[in-house]
Amino acid sequence: MPFIPNTDEQRQEMLKKIGVSSFAELIADIPEEIRLKADLCLPFPLSEIEVKKLLREMAEINADLEHHISFLGGGAYDHFIPSVISQIISRPEFYTAYTPYQAEVSQGTLQTIYEYQSLICELTGMDVSNASMYDGASALAEAGLMAHSYTKRSEIIVLNSLHPYYQKVLQTYVCGLNLSLKKIEIENGICSELELKKSLSEKTAAVLIQHPNFFGCLEPVEEITNLAHQFGALSIVCVDPISLGLLKSPGESGVDIVVGEGQALGIPQSFGGPYLGIFACKKELVRLMPGRIVGATTDAKGQKGYVLTLQTREQHIRREKATSNICTNEALCALAATIYLSIMGKEGLRKVAELCLQKSHYACEEMAKIPGFKQKFSAPFFKEFVIQTPISPKKIIQRLESKKIFAGIDLGRFSSEYQDCLLVAVTEKRTKEEIDLLVSELQKI
Repeated sequence: MPFIPNTDEQRQEMLKKIGVSSFAELIADIPEEIRLKADLCLPFPLSEIEVKKLLREMAEINADLEHHISFLGGGAYDHFIPSVISQIISRPEFYTAYTPYQAEVSQGTLQTIYEYQSLICELTGMDVSNASMYDGASALAEAGLMAHSYTKRSEIIVLNSLHPYYQKVLQTYVCGLNLSLKKIEIENGICSELELKKSLSEKTAAVLIQHPNFFGCLEPVEEITNLAHQFGALSIVCVDPISLGLLKSPGESGVDIVVGEGQALGIPQSFGGPYLGIFACKKELVRLMPGRIVGATTDAKGQKGYVLTLQTREQHIRREKATSNICTNEALCALAATIYLSIMGKEGLRKVAELCLQKSHYACEEMAKIPGFKQKFSAPFFKEFVIQTPISPKKIIQRLESKKIFAGIDLGRFSSEYQDCLLVAVTEKRTKEEIDLLVSELQKI
């Protein structure tokens, strides 16, 4: 048990030991106006048994996915996670390892990153992938800066079907740079090609597309990419990696940079992180790619080995030459994604995508049969859709939470235009019985 001074004599003894005569002298460098004047009112110290009991009681207040049915989406999804993933990533050689500063000594870590990069390239149809980034939002923002550096142009076009939080991160990134954002309004849940044509110019560095977008709808990626290329701009697509089990890969559509949130690839929702930023691009852009890239080589004895091929980070080169100030990668989350993709394989990933597609469409059709409920957009969607509701989505969410159902996301949080709209996500984990229960509870309301 640590020593806790409870008497004035004990406190004076501690102050004397550290070389000051009073507590005021100890904090003399802290300005008077920001000092706490009241007592801290800390609770009495607890034993280990008492702390465990308290923390358990606090944890049980949380509404978790072990006891609730989740139709939440908007960037974080309740997908099935094979048990083998946690078993492998919990091994001490993976779990405790950090950034490989003496990279070539960390052959195991480098190999796992190399395998991750290879799988991401195969999944997206791109030439090269980096070792991962913090999350989908930061990866997208970094892609915008990369397009700006490559084209030397001053404007980025953002479709308003992009996740609102991603838009905010992007705004933060471009603040202070000679770089502006131009928003394109949507039509029936997707990009208006007519509006895009009007907005493209010789100033456009890139067009940012989310596919499937924030509303779950599928954007005309190939058509948008072709329009961007006509003006010398780059095409940047933010993907849901699960959707690539069914949809045409971005590489096949001629996209220049692919980013995305990798949480769906075997990573728990975990109250919002840590997550995984996917980042891949065409070969000609590789020297402007942020982060680090692992490559395979052979040593002097002819044995295969792995090296950090590119490290355009401010820690390794002059700051003004760095492509990004992101100085690390999400190696453990990337390993989880690597294991997930390896275990699922092409057929497994396709099956997961098919189940998401079928179950979400069944849920949408059943919900639209309820009087007063209707599908907001008629554009094709993957695993998320927007449903218009006759009463406040907030009330629906609160009512169903009492039934241990997370009904979806109230889109009124983001825009008054969608104050009667509920964003619903249906993954492969949702059963027909769970979907029917959601519909039944909505009918009661």
